[in-house]
Amino acid sequence: MRAVVQRVDGAKVVVDGETVGEIEGEGLCALVGVGHDDTPEQAAKLARKLWGLRILSGERSCSEAGAPLLVVSQFTLLGDARKGRRPTWQAAAPGEVAEPLVDEVCARLRDLGAEVATGRFGAAMRVSLTNDGPFTVLLDV
Repeated sequence: MRAVVQRVDGAKVVVDGETVGEIEGEGLCALVGVGHDDTPEQAAKLARKLWGLRILSGERSCSEAGAPLLVVSQFTLLGDARKGRRPTWQAAAPGEVAEPLVDEVCARLRDLGAEVATGRFGAAMRVSLTNDGPFTVLLDV
């Protein structure tokens, strides 16, 4: 699993003009990509990492600050553009594999006590956020 994590001061996802997920104030926006061989254990590990990652103001984590997270599925994170001009998506898991694992990340975060907003899997989403810093981290688990 791969995640691009941004420290934000608010973020939201809009689908067909409707806001489907939103966090306000300080928190994290995590774009999550799933590969073919990823497992529920990796989803749990990613959730723990996101919950404890100390990148908020004052070097605090979401768990310490009670800050919310916006989790958005994004298969394009596993794109490979090393050859040619058009990326390939062969490393990205199909929806029937990826969706339950993204849901597992969210469920595990909620089990840890997190407030979690999400996008809508497979939809054409418009994600907007205010990157605070800017601060962006790439996580591979």
